[in-house]
Amino acid sequence: MALRRPALVLLLPLLGCRLLAVELTSSNTKPVVQEFQSVELSCIIKSTVTADPRIEWKKIRNGETSYVFFDNKMQGDFATRAEILSRTSLVIKNTTRMDTATYRCEVAAPSDTKTIDEINIQLTVQVKPVTPRCVVPKAVPVGKTASLHCHENEGYPKSTYSWYRNSEPLSPDTKTNTKFQNSTYSLNPTTGTLVFHAVHKGDTGRYSCIATNDAGFAKCEEQEMEVYDLNIGGIIGGVLVVIAVLVLITLGICCAYRRGYFANSKESGESYKTPAKPDGVNYIRTDDEVINDLHLTSLLRRGRGWAEGYKLF
Repeated sequence: MALRRPALVLLLPLLGCRLLAVELTSSNTKPVVQEFQSVELSCIIKSTVTADPRIEWKKIRNGETSYVFFDNKMQGDFATRAEILSRTSLVIKNTTRMDTATYRCEVAAPSDTKTIDEINIQLTVQVKPVTPRCVVPKAVPVGKTASLHCHENEGYPKSTYSWYRNSEPLSPDTKTNTKFQNSTYSLNPTTGTLVFHAVHKGDTGRYSCIATNDAGFAKCEEQEMEVYDLNIGGIIGGVLVVIAVLVLITLGICCAYRRGYFANSKESGESYKTPAKPDGVNYIRTDDEVINDLHLTSLLRRGRGWAEGYKLF
């Protein structure tokens, strides 16, 4: 017993220094809360001899530090939705996703041997997923690949996805589930992608997707996907019909050309015009030109007579 007294004497100065040092603790250094709810960030002074220590709260998000509580008052948007509780703890009301960050409680105690201490609180604000956007093909031929997509960007933590056909869940693992061993699909719960590598008639149905995280879930509306047989005979018949129509059109155009329906109108007598004489030139016509003009005039009169006779008929 006498041998232990010198050791106690040596420890007393160290214990005295510890008792004179400000020290902080917390009941929860990683609180989790859902969006729009209130949360308390616990900061407790475990020991101090300073009667009125200075309290500060800081927010650290994306590498940037800003004041939450400084000079005995709330700062920024926290002024209307936060308060100090029990001397040092911070209460945030109506939390948002932007409140997810690291919060640092700092206490300065000038009368203590160790005058400053701090503690970090990691706050996570969970956000429920919004209705996911689902993309489902309306019709797919038998044996072809079909891709269905489901995604949403608002939830925190990130959502996982599950697919349903006719309100029944599709298993992500088709190998271990005997009900889906004959299925040819693969489902990725992280990306929300459902791929049928070779669809069959049994894959026809109403498909929906649910996005889920720790804060809740959201579901998109059901969409119909039809799997139909590919009619090869009908496709070949349709191609032959199109070819036949094109051949008939080509023959018709050729016949029209042969009968003169597409002849150049400049060659017809009705559009013929005698060249005008240039100004200031006394143009003398030859006998051949006079005979040609008389012959052309006679043809035009006959043409008009035939036209009038055709109208009367």
